[in-house]
Amino acid sequence: MVRVQPGELLKAPLTRGFLFRPATGSASPPDRRIDAIPFTRRNLKDDLEDIGFKFDGAPDLEFRSGTRALELEQSGLSYQRVPPDYRFPYGHTHKKQEEVYVVVRGSGRMKLDEEILELKEWDVVRVPPGTWRGYEAGPEGLEIIVIGAPNLGETPRDDVEGQRGWWAD
Repeated sequence: MVRVQPGELLKAPLTRGFLFRPATGSASPPDRRIDAIPFTRRNLKDDLEDIGFKFDGAPDLEFRSGTRALELEQSGLSYQRVPPDYRFPYGHTHKKQEEVYVVVRGSGRMKLDEEILELKEWDVVRVPPGTWRGYEAGPEGLEIIVIGAPNLGETPRDDVEGQRGWWAD
């Protein structure tokens, strides 16, 4: 029998697996049941393909989608790094997806319909469906994590409308 210490599986170099915990309301040992908790782990920078080049923008624009890689069922997730003083080339809106933008490094601005917000590190912005949005980096660049729900499934483009140059000066 292999004994696993609490947290040990989280340190293992697995990308998929199960964590084990006592079942709720289980009997005392030795008759205790164990529930398996499935998980998926990926590294946003090392394991996910950079698709920033697909946006026809700055060569150092970084965009990594974790939705499929993490096997997300109810939500979507991406990491984006926008180079200093650069505006993401497209604005977009969603029919049904709500998005949350988390600034993890840097600063910038975000345009929501006609409103412009100043962004700094650790700001969080919730954007409802139907609102146009775009963003640009400040002098030190902008790194964001974007979480969207619901998951848009196999045809995410059916929910989004995008426009190059939407945020024009």
